[in-house]
Amino acid sequence: MSLAERINRQRLEKLDALRERGVDPYPARCQRSHTNAETVTLLSLQEQAGTESVEVVVAGRVTANRDIGKLCFMNLVDGSGKIQLFINKSILTDESSVLIKDIDIGDFVEAKGKIIRTRTGEPSIEVKELTLLSKSLQPLPEKWHGLQDTETRYRQRYVDLISNPEVKQIFIKRSQVISAMRHYLDEHGFMEVETPILQSSAGGALARPFVTHHNALDTYFFLRIALELHLKRLLVGGFERVYEIGRVFRNEGIDTRHNPEFTLMECYQAYADYNDVMQMVEDMIAGIIKKVCGDYKIQYGQDVLDFTPPWPRLDLRQVIHDKCGIDYAMFPDTISLATEMQRRGIDFDHTRDRGRLIDDLLSSFVEPTLKHPTFIINYPLDMSPLAKNIPGDAHTVERFEVYAGCTEIANAFSELNDPVEQERRFTGQIQARHETRFDSNEEVETIDDDFITALEYGMPPTGGLGIGIDRIVMLVTNQLSIREVILFPSLKEKEQSNHTQGEE
Repeated sequence: MSLAERINRQRLEKLDALRERGVDPYPARCQRSHTNAETVTLLSLQEQAGTESVEVVVAGRVTANRDIGKLCFMNLVDGSGKIQLFINKSILTDESSVLIKDIDIGDFVEAKGKIIRTRTGEPSIEVKELTLLSKSLQPLPEKWHGLQDTETRYRQRYVDLISNPEVKQIFIKRSQVISAMRHYLDEHGFMEVETPILQSSAGGALARPFVTHHNALDTYFFLRIALELHLKRLLVGGFERVYEIGRVFRNEGIDTRHNPEFTLMECYQAYADYNDVMQMVEDMIAGIIKKVCGDYKIQYGQDVLDFTPPWPRLDLRQVIHDKCGIDYAMFPDTISLATEMQRRGIDFDHTRDRGRLIDDLLSSFVEPTLKHPTFIINYPLDMSPLAKNIPGDAHTVERFEVYAGCTEIANAFSELNDPVEQERRFTGQIQARHETRFDSNEEVETIDDDFITALEYGMPPTGGLGIGIDRIVMLVTNQLSIREVILFPSLKEKEQSNHTQGEE
């Protein structure tokens, strides 16, 4: 029997003993009057005023328990922080005196008593009454090393949060990032909306979707791969500024920058173009960085990234030429570009079309150099079927991406609002992908007929934007893996599971 199993058995025996004595180990009520942080503040105030110590009720998880005969010291942690319980067994109530021997590390308890400062200066509760709130049956990870195994940390995030306090701070900052972004958009006249997760057509991005079956309708649906097409329908309907923060789902690989489900913010502004959106992105993201981190400069890996506006704006065609020597405009089709890449010894997937080959050049030669926030602007039409052409240029569209920390964090267009041209592009793209032997089971861009119909009713000139929330959080928390900033990242299901095991 493992140590964890022995501890689990001992705690089950204590649980049975408590119930035999008539003690409810999981009561429905708690009488907490102050959080731990509020209690520490109250102690300081009463010391400054020279007033008599007041009695409070605190509650939280026991994370340390030191029994030295007549005295006992426990560390009690709640959502606001830690406080010490100073327990003189001689002043405890009779019920609390019996209970104390059954308290284990990990249990939730309620403690009533006066606020004091011990001789060592530790803010404490001089406990006279102790109540069990929730009996823990699993041992917590060892005190000094915590939970270290990476997969176990992700799979048992609840234990990770208990044993690694710094992890909790990551998700506090995540909440702050989303709150700051929502506040910015609300203050600039955008309205938050919700659009369907289950969609009849997988559109708005180039990705392999998840598919599910709706039994009542006897219809297959896609989990959305983007928010775009439904949000633009709302501009057709008369809303001028809309946004959504929500999960999207792509049935693709998992690595340090990709999770099959992730959080995306998309917003659309009528009577704007990509220049207007570029200014907004710079203002919004720089403001979020400053608000959450306290400075425009943040540590990311080995580098200090500076988000102080303005950010550089680099032309995609020029920067690819500068980095690898290929001017993709000189190779107008897939075969000619692939031949040139092969001549230069550049590895590539022969099933990819021209747009994806250009994207490969960007990813391989340009992206790794973009540490500080940078706009890459003006993309080839092949890569951007939803964007408007630059006036007078039939091959280039008004699109930009923002990079920081050598990864893409935002993508934006001057949105195409010509329904005839939009349908032509969708059809042409699908045809071109089949002609290049592209595996249509891997990535899908379907034609959303209702979206085309919506455009036929008229959509105003529009600037659209998508921001990967998870990647912004990676930057502000200095995390190099997306799994560190998603509370419950996607993991392969374990072949066997034993719920009595405290650790894996």
